[in-house]
Amino acid sequence: MTPIRNQASSLTSRRSSRSRQLLPLLGCLVGICGALVASSGSADEPAKRPNFLIILADDMGFSDAGCYGGEIATPHLDGLAAGGLRFSQAYNTARCWPSRAALMTGYYAQQVRRDNLPGFGGGGGARGRRPGWAKLVTEYLREFGYRNYHSGKWHIDGKVLDNGFDRSLDMRNQGNFFSAKGNMIDDSPVRIEGDESGYYATTATADHAIACLREHAEQHADRPFFHYVPFISPHFPLHALPEDIERYRDRYLAGWDELRRERFARQQELGFVTGKLSDLEPEIGPPYHFPEALKKLGPNEVNRPHPWETLTAEQQRFQATKMAIHAAMVDRMDIEIGRILEQVRQMGVADNTFILFASDNGASAEIMVRDGGHDPEAPMGSEASYLCLGPGFSSAANTPMRRHKTWVHEGGCTTPLIIHWPAGIADRGVWRHTPVHFVDVVPTILELVGGSLPEKYGDLPQPKSPGVSLVPELAASGSVKRESLWWLHEGNRAIRVGDWKLVAAKDDPWELYDMSVDRSETNNLADTHPDKVREMAAAWEAQAEAIGRDFVID
Repeated sequence: MTPIRNQASSLTSRRSSRSRQLLPLLGCLVGICGALVASSGSADEPAKRPNFLIILADDMGFSDAGCYGGEIATPHLDGLAAGGLRFSQAYNTARCWPSRAALMTGYYAQQVRRDNLPGFGGGGGARGRRPGWAKLVTEYLREFGYRNYHSGKWHIDGKVLDNGFDRSLDMRNQGNFFSAKGNMIDDSPVRIEGDESGYYATTATADHAIACLREHAEQHADRPFFHYVPFISPHFPLHALPEDIERYRDRYLAGWDELRRERFARQQELGFVTGKLSDLEPEIGPPYHFPEALKKLGPNEVNRPHPWETLTAEQQRFQATKMAIHAAMVDRMDIEIGRILEQVRQMGVADNTFILFASDNGASAEIMVRDGGHDPEAPMGSEASYLCLGPGFSSAANTPMRRHKTWVHEGGCTTPLIIHWPAGIADRGVWRHTPVHFVDVVPTILELVGGSLPEKYGDLPQPKSPGVSLVPELAASGSVKRESLWWLHEGNRAIRVGDWKLVAAKDDPWELYDMSVDRSETNNLADTHPDKVREMAAAWEAQAEAIGRDFVID
């Protein structure tokens, strides 16, 4: 492996001489001011480098967390935001496996063969194999003395431990939150002994993360850690603990129209969205149609976001209960995040732990039944049920944006993104409105440890990452500049240049939006700015061609 280049950080270390109190579990680790960035020392000085805790939700909507306008109880995420930075224009790739590839490599998924590129192939899930030069960030961090841990979903090609991790819980069972069957510990099958009553995947993910951190404190306290915690929650099937569901059981009976209005009003109070609340699109349903699943789910399932008042009372109760289960899953994930944060605090390393939270795509409009099937007589949210959120409440979860997971309209590819690092970020509770993307995470991490991605792989030039380091953005808003951001997934495509976004669903014509005044994509300017459409469409094609050249480099 070609070593990454060592480079000194461009920022000056500024540590506060005052000690700070850490907030308890319901707050979040609000700590000392300063703008410490990476040590420029050698790999034998790891203690000066930050720890990294990267937490990823699965199918969580932009507005689900309280700090993004939601009513769901997320005190630990809210606390992280209060003690750090919230990004209002952060992006993923609109789907699980390409987002994970971008997050962990610093490249668009098509560049590393983890999503399809017309004319070249690729693949999702476990099908697309990265070229040799497309290393995960963990392999680079090992050169700087890091211990690397993984707890949760994988959905990246290859075995976990072969990709630079020292310990892993691979949650391969993504169809039943109440069973560990099929999961892997350190790339070996989990041994299940006795009754699984009391098992819940979200809690088990946190249990493993805490166990790894405790082991690290006991055996490797002289080394920094990188811990990747990708929860499955709140991805379907909608499975939640009964006591968690009960807290939200009647909360959503007013429907998705009212919930969208409530959340948008809070977002306006928080002052981080421009434009108006997008209209529901009653003709847009799940991205994939499974008619047999609709039959199994019964007459109370609806696959379009019809006006709430047009639903029967039985349908309203069914849909409201599904949203209650979704909320319960987010709530429980926040509780488990709080336990992990408490472990970090107890280790005495909270100040110098860089914590990032995001979601892999927007909330999902999908409706399907798979894995163990669906028993309509079973309590909703229980192990024998198999329910999906669907397009009505998915639209509410993605407030104020349009569309859902898989689309690259804002509802599909926008994520909440929180960064908390008391020793390295002076600002607390501050918004950042600069557009950022998952491809920026690896360049940021590497700059903070004193490195960068290599320029060569063997004798060949390594493709340049489309990501930019966010280190300047940690100190001052608007510091990061870039030419463009680019998307492609299953024919859905987009490019953003400055405040202009060009976007199209599969087989549809281009739409053009001014993000500075219309973040929710409600005023299509394509007809009034045809020259801008042609200019940006050409830029999208040029980027696709460049990615095609990267695709063939082994």
